[in-house]
Order: sequence, then structure tokens, then C-alpha cells
Amino acid sequence: MPSRAMDTPVGRLTLTETAGSLVALRWTDGPERSDSPLLDEAVRQLQAYFAGTLQRFDLPLSPAGSPFQQSVWREMSRIPFGRTMSYGALAGRIGGIARAVGTACGENPIPVIIPCHRVVAAGKALGGFSGGEGAATKRLLLAHEIRHAMRV
Repeated sequence: MPSRAMDTPVGRLTLTETAGSLVALRWTDGPERSDSPLLDEAVRQLQAYFAGTLQRFDLPLSPAGSPFQQSVWREMSRIPFGRTMSYGALAGRIGGIARAVGTACGENPIPVIIPCHRVVAAGKALGGFSGGEGAATKRLLLAHEIRHAMRV
């Protein structure tokens, strides 16, 4: 599986591709470079996202998960840049329960691109985050989006 590491404001990320789709984004050290047009484009889009000039990713994604997880990840992808939605509200949209949505968020294999950081606890409490430095990384991603949502 081709993979590529890149440095970002939220740490070193490694992207992994299988059969022409992204399947993972992890906070790990991977190879600096694998020849792949898809990984080139994913890196370009992530750089634009962190520069504040891209609000919606346009990449082929194939996250592995159960049908329920897939429905959570699809609905998360509909949350607009710079906005949040509670676990309960997202659960209501797909006919699930908040705790199960939270579990699916934590198992999201392509965070940032599938924006699980936009899902928060009731009353706008932050909630958890499984990537990077946990809640601190979630806070950084949300602050980044709020700051750049105003400018774009």
C-alpha cells in the first residue's frame, strides 16, 4: 500500500492509499514519499486546508468500517467547514444513539478529511478525539476552521 508522511500544524500525518482510494490518515511517521498521484493530490489538498484556502476535500475515500460506521462518517462529511454538530444531533440524523456515534467517530480511519473533529458533546462541550494529542488537536482543528471560515 502506498503511503506518504507530511508535516502539518497538528503533527506528522501519514496517508495510506489502496486501489486508488485513501484508506487511512494517521498521526505516525511513514515514508517521506511513495509515487502516487492520489497521495500527491491528498498532500496538496491537506496543505491548502491548513493554509486556510480549502474547505472541502475532493478525494476518493474508502474507509473500512461497518455499515453503521459508514453512515456516521458520511453524515460527518456533511458538517460544513467551521461548524460543529453534537453526537446526539448526528445520531438523530441517522437513527442511531449518541454513544454509538461517538464510538464511530473514534474509529474514523481518515480523520481531518472525514471531519470527526466537528462532532462535539452536548452543550458544545468538546468531547473526545482519537488523533494527535487528543482534545488539544481537536481544539486546534476547530479553531483553525473557525478562523478561516470567516476569511473565505
